[in-house]
Amino acid sequence: MDAAHELARYILEKLEGNPRIMIGIAGEPGAGKSTLSAQILDLLTESGVLAACVPMDGFHLANEVLVDLGRRDRKGAIDTFDAAGYVAMLRRLKAGTETVYAPRYDRAASCGVAGAIAVRPECQVVLTEGNYLLDGDAPWREIPSLLEAIWFVRIDPGLRRERLIARHIASGKEPVFAEYWVDNVDETNARRIRGRAEAADRIVDPD
Repeated sequence: MDAAHELARYILEKLEGNPRIMIGIAGEPGAGKSTLSAQILDLLTESGVLAACVPMDGFHLANEVLVDLGRRDRKGAIDTFDAAGYVAMLRRLKAGTETVYAPRYDRAASCGVAGAIAVRPECQVVLTEGNYLLDGDAPWREIPSLLEAIWFVRIDPGLRRERLIARHIASGKEPVFAEYWVDNVDETNARRIRGRAEAADRIVDPD
């Protein structure tokens, strides 16, 4: 957890004199963004800091909408999210004047769950993690201006592929189809995400 400890220390330093700071954690599918976010949250909580994480994945378009749009077979691509809704939520979180009820993604059900994460005005740190926080297209390109910093999680490509295949199998895909999805859908998205890594404030290697 060296990376988590380092980033938690960074947050605690930045928090001094600020009522709320917001940090983004970006990276390719399977890079370990959620794990790193959870570790940081635990460390902040142990330090007495009120913190929350609002994942971008909660803004997946519903499967039936993706079917209507002809995008179900590439779920996870940048145009399969409610990007405007996500950015609007970040603006509300940055204002910090109201309780924001953010969605989360239910992997078992393969859909978002509305209003699942309550972020109250007294919350001092808001983490948000997802694939496209550094993308240059509208409205994604507004995100860096709403966050204190964005860190990019870098991981060995082979390990990332193994994790993704295991994740897809666990969600119900047959092993052969899971490999196909990782190599053709996830990897297409990963190339786009990887191409924006240098725009991050820091590149971190998770433990």
